[in-house]
Amino acid sequence: MGEPTRIAVDQFLPHPPAKVWRALTDSDLIGRWLMPNDFRPARGHRFTLRTVPRPGQGFDGTVHCEVLELDEPHRMRWAWRGGTLDTVVTWTLAPEGRGTRLFLEHAGFDPDDPLQRRTFTLLDGGWRTKVWTRLADTLAALP
Repeated sequence: MGEPTRIAVDQFLPHPPAKVWRALTDSDLIGRWLMPNDFRPARGHRFTLRTVPRPGQGFDGTVHCEVLELDEPHRMRWAWRGGTLDTVVTWTLAPEGRGTRLFLEHAGFDPDDPLQRRTFTLLDGGWRTKVWTRLADTLAALP
């Protein structure tokens, strides 16, 4: 798992960076692989991601986000706030052969907060399995 304050994942995707960028920045596509949202690729844009509430985690089902950085098609950073979290998600794309190496970092977890430790564990598993699988499926379905 690494550091208890950040989740770091990287995955090779057999698609060009422009296609991966599209999947990361199109609201409808984000809804397929992550959560329903009102995202717009504009620095400073505030948006929400919506999912199932987890009252035991102190989470009402809404992630309040803001686009902090947008460097097409290389890097994007979002503020990610929900429940007790006040974190940052960074997506970095690097061309690799005929595809793209996608790096995800979700940072800012408080290892001293029991709710955040549990949320860290849930998100770490989710980013590594469910999200990557759904993102790969979404990319495979795109022309």
